[in-house]
Amino acid sequence: MGIESRYNPAAIETKWQRVWADQGLDRADEDPTKPKYYALSMFPYPSGNLHMGHVRNYTITDVISRVRRMQGCRVLHPMGWDAFGLPAENAAIDRGIPPGQWTYQNIAQMKQQLKHLGLSYDWNREVATCAPDYYRWTQWIFLQFYGAGLAYQQEAAVNWDPVDQTVLANEQVDSDGRSWRSGAKVERKLLRQWFLKITDYAEELLQDLDKLPGWPERVKTMQANWIGKSTGAEVIFVADTGDEISVFTTRPDTLWGATFMVLSPEHPLLAKLTTPAQAEAVKTYQQQAAAKSDMDRLADDKEKTGVWTGSYATNPVNGEKVPIWIADYVLMGYGTGAIMAVPAHDQRDFEFARQFGLSVKVVVQPDDQPLDGETMTAAWPHDGRMVNSGPLDGVPAGKGDGESVTTAIQWLEANGKGQGQVNYRLRDWLISRQRYWGVPIPMVHCPDCGTVPVPEEQLPVCLPESVAFSGRGPSPLATLEDWVNVPCPTCGALAQRETDTMDTFIDSSWYFLRYADARNQERVFASTKVNDWLPVDQYVGGIEHAILHLLYSRFFTKVLRDRGLLNFDEPFQRLLTQGMVQGLTYMNPNKAGKDKWVPAHLVKDPDNPLDPDTGDPLERLYATMSKSKGNGVAPGDVLAKYGADTARMFILFKAPPEKDLEWDDADVEGQYRFLNRVWRLFTEFIDERDTASPWQVTVPPAAELSKPEKELRRAIHTAIKEISADIEGDYQFNTAVSELMKLSNALNDAPCKESPVYAEGMQTLLLLLAPFAPHIADELWHQLGHDESVHRQPWPQVDETALVADEITLVIQIMGKTRGTIEVPAESDQAALEQYARESEVAQRYLDGQTVKKVIVVPGKLVNFVVAK
Repeated sequence: MGIESRYNPAAIETKWQRVWADQGLDRADEDPTKPKYYALSMFPYPSGNLHMGHVRNYTITDVISRVRRMQGCRVLHPMGWDAFGLPAENAAIDRGIPPGQWTYQNIAQMKQQLKHLGLSYDWNREVATCAPDYYRWTQWIFLQFYGAGLAYQQEAAVNWDPVDQTVLANEQVDSDGRSWRSGAKVERKLLRQWFLKITDYAEELLQDLDKLPGWPERVKTMQANWIGKSTGAEVIFVADTGDEISVFTTRPDTLWGATFMVLSPEHPLLAKLTTPAQAEAVKTYQQQAAAKSDMDRLADDKEKTGVWTGSYATNPVNGEKVPIWIADYVLMGYGTGAIMAVPAHDQRDFEFARQFGLSVKVVVQPDDQPLDGETMTAAWPHDGRMVNSGPLDGVPAGKGDGESVTTAIQWLEANGKGQGQVNYRLRDWLISRQRYWGVPIPMVHCPDCGTVPVPEEQLPVCLPESVAFSGRGPSPLATLEDWVNVPCPTCGALAQRETDTMDTFIDSSWYFLRYADARNQERVFASTKVNDWLPVDQYVGGIEHAILHLLYSRFFTKVLRDRGLLNFDEPFQRLLTQGMVQGLTYMNPNKAGKDKWVPAHLVKDPDNPLDPDTGDPLERLYATMSKSKGNGVAPGDVLAKYGADTARMFILFKAPPEKDLEWDDADVEGQYRFLNRVWRLFTEFIDERDTASPWQVTVPPAAELSKPEKELRRAIHTAIKEISADIEGDYQFNTAVSELMKLSNALNDAPCKESPVYAEGMQTLLLLLAPFAPHIADELWHQLGHDESVHRQPWPQVDETALVADEITLVIQIMGKTRGTIEVPAESDQAALEQYARESEVAQRYLDGQTVKKVIVVPGKLVNFVVAK
């Protein structure tokens, strides 16, 4: 047959990608007799260009999928596009083209790039969330939520992105109070918006984290903290106006120490509670608070600000009158929007009290340092004993389920002063967006019938294609009268469509379900198919989605389960959050912003890096690849120079998948050289053999093998065992690639190249290499004379007997210094080892005339003779 002497990845990879597509090699097998395996990477936003983070994510699930197929599983490994959202709309505005046109162009471009990587996707199941045949079912799911009482519209204070001109969910505001996408400082606005009642599932979302042993603890902790369960009591303070003010507290035992109340500036009772004398000050403060983000308001290091309403309320446990203040550190979205302030035992309240001269009353007294409210310099939030607390005096005080808290709740309930309660930090999910490129919310507003759902048979409510954008402002949907004005589905009167669109995280909260039945035109999916393929066995994506996408997907799964569409509780059994890909760059600490980054290619002397503009010394570091840092590496450039197999091998070898990966051109070259060595190894092997037809390897019994053959066979089956363990465990692909290199070296150095054991090793090397470097593996497999793809072969199995050594190498030492080695039977006991050592030529030579005082035997390793000096 002959084989090209030179490794040509471009020709090989183009050839096999075409062959695999023609054969339908990667289509999901529906054979019910095989165990299923669902491997999934988080689908991308179609920006038009892959980056190295994409390459890493998708290569990981591709290796897993290929191994599982070889292990006999029917594998679902799909790909799609998270295609709605602001970037496409903003790009369309900037370029003057429709968002749909821009999006589908990018999809086509990225799909081609993915194919060049040799990823084994079942493209027959491809979905795009912006396609009407997908978002029809997104709208249908919304109606299921609405029918279950889990979707509602109300006026609320919301997060407003002034750049993208839309609202954001709480989860989409970064820790510094900025929009997760535009980076703008978020503002607060009062708008009528659509919400999903994720709070109805708060407890189950929290408890079911225990059902996810295959998730990183870090992610589960992040979700638990975001859900934020707290146990305490609800009590009612009655204002002078007669209005009841509800307060939730986790420390009801400290109620007797409450010396004032603080309400959120958005609290609905403020208009009634504010006296005329304080009206102007309260109004001004409300305006100031509205301009701040929640994160700004909750910052621990900011000076406490507030305004007295002019009113008082009665403390229900002791009848004392306490002033009612407003302050921006109390948020309407958390708890009841009102707190009882206990400055002696809460630092935030203490600072507020000292700022405005309010009283401090001690109700928890430590045993060793008596506290005085007049002289305290900081709050005491620790344990102690209750004082000045009526029925609780003398009770041991502590946080959480301490005796004082339990006793306080019992007393409140017995005396009708309050009720034990569980509260959550989690708020309902705000899904309205005031932009065009998203799923239209299928609701109609009728002047007579109110808000009415669009009938299912009228879905999808399609986005109109002919729209005009006037800039990044209000959605043009509201200006399209022919689209907005429709008959009411209930009474037929003239009504108006809802012009807000859905948050794009709605689309990604169920896409993994659609893959199981992607071409179904009659239903969102067939439950039998989803229940067969789901849950996802292995999910791979970025840690940045720990709260947003992953929490929402869990919520959707539970709701659809309760609607009778699913029979499982959690969507993803195992989760891998891959690290970032970082590139070399330099930073000038004397500059700020984007100007501080100096791309590596501009640095003339890496040993003495200087800023080419200023001559300042530069700091060398690895950072996440980006245009601003000038350290990005385009996957297309790597593929063009080295090929997809090299890119895949490097991305897997450089670091464990959960760790950050530092890009290094030298390491890429190293993987390219390794594949060239493999190619040459097979070139020599094939040229010496007749491979015109498939051949079978028959290895003789161990008793008939020579020592070199036994050693080579041990190396072969050690590689099978170690690589299988690396893949089955925590996906330590880097060590798996190292084992491939060891096996290649063992074959290259083997003195028994005519042996059937050598042929076994060559075949095994290709089978083990196939998931990692699929193109070169299939090419060489066919060069060996096989007709069927290497990817349809069974995964190699370990022969445990091959791992057992007949002989071991025993080190002979004299006074701790190694003098030589001998080969001895592996099963030798300690006495036998000493005897073999004494009789060896090495020992005879060095012990001649010496008196042996002691013999130290380390079984299986060495014998050390201690002689008289």
